[in-house]
Amino acid sequence: MSQGESAVTEPQVAAADQAQAVRAPDDAAAPPADADPGEVQLFDADDRGSEEEFAEAGEAAPGLTDVADLELEGEIAADYIEGLLDVADLDGDIDMDVDGDRAVVSVVGATLDELVGPRGEVLEALQELTRLAVHRHTGTRTRIMIDVGGYRLRRRSELSEKGREAADEVKRTGVPKKLWAMNPFERKIVHDAVAAAGLRSESEGEEPDRRVVVLPVG
Repeated sequence: MSQGESAVTEPQVAAADQAQAVRAPDDAAAPPADADPGEVQLFDADDRGSEEEFAEAGEAAPGLTDVADLELEGEIAADYIEGLLDVADLDGDIDMDVDGDRAVVSVVGATLDELVGPRGEVLEALQELTRLAVHRHTGTRTRIMIDVGGYRLRRRSELSEKGREAADEVKRTGVPKKLWAMNPFERKIVHDAVAAAGLRSESEGEEPDRRVVVLPVG
C-alpha cells in the first residue's frame, strides 16, 4: 500500500484512530455489547514477565492457538491498520507472520516515528486498539503483536543487553538492583535476560511506574 507522504503528529494519529473507530463499525475498537467486561481488558499475558504478574492480573497464561486462527487474527489486524494508515495519509507496507503462539503484524518500508512515539508509547496504544478490533471480530482475546519499522526487534536487543548487564552487576555485588520503569513488553524481555544469566527477578510497583528488580542468588 502506498500513500502520499505527510508529517503527522501523535495527536493527529490519535484523531485518526478515533475517526476510524467511528466511521467503520465493523473495524471499531469497541467490544461487543454482550461481552464480559473482564474479557476486553486484553492483558498481554506473556509480556507480564513472571508468574507473579499473572497472579496479580487474575489470569492464567493462554494456551497455544490454532495457526489458522492466528492467521485470521493477522488478516483482521492488517485490514484495521491499513485503514488507519489511509486516514493518517502515511506510507507503509504491512507484513503478517505467526511467531509461536501469536500473530505478528508489522508496518515496514517506511520511517513511521509518529506511530512509535517516545519509548514506544504510541505503538503500545496502536497495539491495544488493534487487539480490541480483532476481539470485536473474533469474540476471543488476542495476544497479537504489532510492530512498526522494526522498533520492537531493536528494543528487544537493547533491553536484553541491559538485563544481562544488571545481572552481571548483581552477581558481582550481591546487592539487588532496581531498574527504571518499563511497560510489560519491556519487563518481559529483561526478566528473560536475567533468567538466562542464572538469576531471579521480580516486578514491583504500579503501572506506569512498575519496574524490574534483579535479585542475587540465595
